[in-house]
Amino acid sequence: MINILLALIISFVVGLALILPVFWLVDKAKAKQTILKYVTTHKNKQGTRTLGGLIFVLSACMVAPFFFSGQARLAGVTIAVFLSFALLGFLDDFIKIRTHKNMGLKPYQKIIGQVGISVLIAIFVYQSNLVGTTIYLPWSFVEVDIGWGIIPLVIFVFLAMSNSANLTDGLDGLAGGVSTVCMGGLCVIVSLLIGVLSSNGVGLNIISEYKNLVLLGVCVCGGLLAFLCVNSHPAKIFMGDTGSLALGGVIACIAVFTKLSLVLPLLCICFVVSAVSVMLQVSYYKITHKRIFLMAPLHHHFEKKGVNENKIVAIYIIITIIFSALSILLCLI
Repeated sequence: MINILLALIISFVVGLALILPVFWLVDKAKAKQTILKYVTTHKNKQGTRTLGGLIFVLSACMVAPFFFSGQARLAGVTIAVFLSFALLGFLDDFIKIRTHKNMGLKPYQKIIGQVGISVLIAIFVYQSNLVGTTIYLPWSFVEVDIGWGIIPLVIFVFLAMSNSANLTDGLDGLAGGVSTVCMGGLCVIVSLLIGVLSSNGVGLNIISEYKNLVLLGVCVCGGLLAFLCVNSHPAKIFMGDTGSLALGGVIACIAVFTKLSLVLPLLCICFVVSAVSVMLQVSYYKITHKRIFLMAPLHHHFEKKGVNENKIVAIYIIITIIFSALSILLCLI
């Protein structure tokens, strides 16, 4: 517990220390956000700094390894995945900055990058004796073996999480706040799993691996809290795809490596809402040429309805807290 609290505090402090250097770097590179013309409610945000994801990505990756103990292979791979998704997002942001348009990588290019990373991780999972082909049923810690089916499941989880986190990044403090709660809830559930495994006499290696994954998740939370100090409304910097893709990737990775993928839909309910609202909007429009929502994802619909931005963010975070608490409660039961 002391290590977890120290990791949280130190990653938060390092995140705060990184704010000014990141601001300097962003200003030097003239990395400003270009707002889409049809997002009329965000006209005043034109020119806000972007690439803020560097704050929590760097702080977590710098601090976490100092707290690792014992075997930390899965945590090391998770850091690599975290950085890979951040790099993919950075390429997208870089193109936007250079072209002064809100269109970075083409959709197929971004998907190819996401699928590429996901496939590599899926193969690693399938072949690894630390993960393998089993998963836990939701909230039961009962293992089932799905064989080669683990490969498409892992690919789906990574694509779903990275894209849904990206879609949720639309309001000041929204993606950062929701992700902090989701990651915190996941760390608690993994800690409960560690307790179950310890009582069942499971080998120390896998318990050490899981503890290090929890420490990494806590460091991500600390970095996010620092980032939220400058991303809450009115935001001084946006996380950009550098941050949103990385967040989806790291949450997916910790869940996959601890065999807890099936708890994500409830735990990350607001990510699900963002993704589903976009899919419904696009599908319905193609069929009927009419829209279900004034704008998708759903948080922009509420904005169009005149709901205050801070209120939307607060409600999303509260809902995420409730569903995270429910997920933890179900695991305890």
